[in-house]
Amino acid sequence: MNEFSHVTRFAWDASNRKQNLRLNGVAWWEVEEVFFHSPVLVGSPRSLPTVGEPFRHALGRTRAGRRLHLVFALRNGIIRAVSARDMKRKERSVYANATRDGGSRTD
Repeated sequence: MNEFSHVTRFAWDASNRKQNLRLNGVAWWEVEEVFFHSPVLVGSPRSLPTVGEPFRHALGRTRAGRRLHLVFALRNGIIRAVSARDMKRKERSVYANATRDGGSRTD
């Protein structure tokens, strides 16, 4: 079962949405798509001292096969996307190895 099947909606900060598109060429709908297109590798929550809220990193693919690295917070069934970019070489390798082994989570 997909870890995100209980998600009810996405919360976007308007400036994050624009910045992801302008700087990294990643559209908001691509980010949302990753969460419902298995496999998604999700790291353990980590607190950011400047924000005070636990954030997670995820590696996943869009339906078109674009491999993305995401930073987000998950609270009460709401995903708050912070940033998105194409995976770097090492991340692509981690994702390929984990998904080849049937993994769906990484820490």
